[in-house]
Amino acid sequence: MASCILKFSLYLQLNNLKTICNMNSILFRYNPWWENEFTPSFFERKEITDSLINNLSSKQIIVLLGMRRVGKTSILKLMIQKLIEMSIEPKHILYLSLDEYLLKDNNIHEIVDHFRQLMKLEFSEKIYLFFDEVTYQKDFEIQIKNLYDSHNVKIFISSSNSMVLEDKKALLTGRTFNMEILPLNFAEYLDFKNIRLKQSENHLVRTYFDEYLKTGGIPEYVINNNFVYLKNLVDDIIYKDIAAIHNIKDIKILKDMFLLLMERSGKQVSINKIANILLISPDTAKRYFNYFERTFLIHLISRKGTTNERIRSAKKVYAGDIGIRNYYTGYRDIGSIFENYVYLKIKHLSPEYIYQNTEEIDFYTEDKRLVEAKYHDEELSKKQQILFDKTIANKKYIIRNEQDIINFLSE
Repeated sequence: MASCILKFSLYLQLNNLKTICNMNSILFRYNPWWENEFTPSFFERKEITDSLINNLSSKQIIVLLGMRRVGKTSILKLMIQKLIEMSIEPKHILYLSLDEYLLKDNNIHEIVDHFRQLMKLEFSEKIYLFFDEVTYQKDFEIQIKNLYDSHNVKIFISSSNSMVLEDKKALLTGRTFNMEILPLNFAEYLDFKNIRLKQSENHLVRTYFDEYLKTGGIPEYVINNNFVYLKNLVDDIIYKDIAAIHNIKDIKILKDMFLLLMERSGKQVSINKIANILLISPDTAKRYFNYFERTFLIHLISRKGTTNERIRSAKKVYAGDIGIRNYYTGYRDIGSIFENYVYLKIKHLSPEYIYQNTEEIDFYTEDKRLVEAKYHDEELSKKQQILFDKTIANKKYIIRNEQDIINFLSE
């Protein structure tokens, strides 16, 4: 009997040792800066990293939200590089992608405790935690809150599904600094492709801008220009972030609905009409709208007006990336594509659209500015011009190109 107990005890010790070795291997694989100089070759989105650096002195949890493969992981890695350049000890920085299958049996607290033991860090020493795709971890919100409340820690988390995060957000209320990561804008696109235009080459701006309107801003697609990449990206979101999470069996309905939404990008969309086309209930169509919006494949804006008008009126839909839109619809209606781009640039101003007597103005922002997107030589119709002129606003803009957007955002 004693022999059996001894053998079982030895088995547990060996098994525990194996678990520890496996954990160590995973942590070192994800954190190469512990052993080597860390010099990532990621493209720097300076406006984003500068904003995050300004938040470092705050205890707030930094939350990066955005579509899959839009660059959230690269930004987290760049922030790690910035910390090291600011003389933060590399052994005080932990990065993990929580969709890692080998970590499915470990909760966040266990991982962090193991990290402190591995690096011989006292509980009082400040650590920097980076958790990519945090929503893959069960009960992450409770664990993140406990770390925030009881540890000397700065936490960065990311998610490609804002619905999952918002469902849990009550526990993190007042503790987060949220930032949505959008696809590359035109200036970032030029930097990403290492295109430097001299003042004498301003005539090339429109040429490159037209190329950008065709390509969009998904970083990997900007590099490889392979349409299959965009298809696989959308499929991943539909299968993994929507169908799997919400237990949807009929994938074809989801794909057909997404195609309809891309074809209506920049237009008002009726839930009832979409439901009738797809032979589904309006409630189901509304849920699917929400799923696409929360995974950043689409964005919806409301009509400006009374509460009743806002609720009852159709939403306008915009693609999360114009390159994805073009893949599904073809490169046509450049005015609509340009309008979609303008929306992404001013999204942070919570725009609504104006609609009166069948006429529409594209955007009315929260700071009471009126915006109509008209690409280059496109003009307002007479009725549109009347609506544009009579609408009360602090300032009014007709945006025709990238420089107009820059001027608008700088005022």
